[in-house]
Amino acid sequence: MNKKRLISSIVLCIPLLLLTGFLLNKQYSDWSTPAGEEELTSLLHTTREVQASGKSIKASASIAAIGDILIHDTVYNDAKKQSGYDFTPMFSPIKDMLSSPDFLIANQESTPGGVELGVSSYPLFNSPQEVVKALQEVGVDAVTTANNHSLDQGEKGLLSAIDYYGEISMPYVGAFKSREDQSRIRTFNVNGIKFALLSYTYGTNGIPVPKGKEYLVNLIDEQKMIKEIQKAKSMDIDLVVMSLHWGNEYQRFPTEEQQRLAKVLTNNGVDIIFGHHPHVLQPIQTYKTDDGREAVVIYSLGNFLSGQKDDFKDIGGMVTVQVEKKMNPAGSQITFPSVQFKPTFVSENHYKNYRIYPLGFAKENGMIAYTEEEMVSHMVDGIPD
Repeated sequence: MNKKRLISSIVLCIPLLLLTGFLLNKQYSDWSTPAGEEELTSLLHTTREVQASGKSIKASASIAAIGDILIHDTVYNDAKKQSGYDFTPMFSPIKDMLSSPDFLIANQESTPGGVELGVSSYPLFNSPQEVVKALQEVGVDAVTTANNHSLDQGEKGLLSAIDYYGEISMPYVGAFKSREDQSRIRTFNVNGIKFALLSYTYGTNGIPVPKGKEYLVNLIDEQKMIKEIQKAKSMDIDLVVMSLHWGNEYQRFPTEEQQRLAKVLTNNGVDIIFGHHPHVLQPIQTYKTDDGREAVVIYSLGNFLSGQKDDFKDIGGMVTVQVEKKMNPAGSQITFPSVQFKPTFVSENHYKNYRIYPLGFAKENGMIAYTEEEMVSHMVDGIPD
């Protein structure tokens, strides 16, 4: 009986001894490896494999621009009230259109120095500041200010306008109050897409920029522009947008110099160019840059609000560039799935009741002979061979 119990005990002990040996070996192995390292490495590796499996994230934003805001005396006289000026009714017919893009840029061509300096028209403009407030109220998010009229009222007028931009929190770029102001790149984040906004002009109608105060207006200088583009691209941004005051007035197609400069700038990092100055519409052109990027150039957006009329000078519009950003483990890519143009027409009746209408509405109501299709075709069919 005792012999049977002894054999049973030995049989039961053998599995226990084997299990104990396995556990001791496992414990020793764990001691020989820093705590958690093997398991953590494995978990991180698994996570990375999941990320690299092809998941991508998309971000999308619409960046739009309108043409020249050039306030002639007929326009500001029509906006005059007993107390100040009210330009808002002029924009009311296209308010819904202007509110549709995620970010809207306007070219504030006539410097809004304000009534204290005396409002004036061509050739030396000085606009009521209320026009900028009206732009802001209808959806404009930033104004570009480098143009041939930037110094019409000298440094005093320019600084008065900049003070007002600051007072109403309207971002501006192209004309500046100091060297420090000029050196600060304007960047914006729209739906997770970040871009820099730059602005330059060919000149200031022969009015010299005060010596030592070159910061007042950004003049076109290829090497300086390339340096600023590089500075912008070194920041945490996805693309560079530039406003250019260039070309020949009243010419409906870009010059060879405009096309040359557009290629230089896009090859050096600019992604979208919004052009101004000709006071008439000039076509949209897309480029494939040397480094394989897409670039969009709108040579001229014409007049959006001005006292000029006939010969296409009362036709402007809004161009909207749809920007898409694709992000995956390999990096990010910017594309432009669509570029849309909506033409507008400035209506008036004996220089009264200025209104900006969609061109289609203006045609249907007998205000203009040109159709919306004609103007869109002029813009999107590109440059003639």
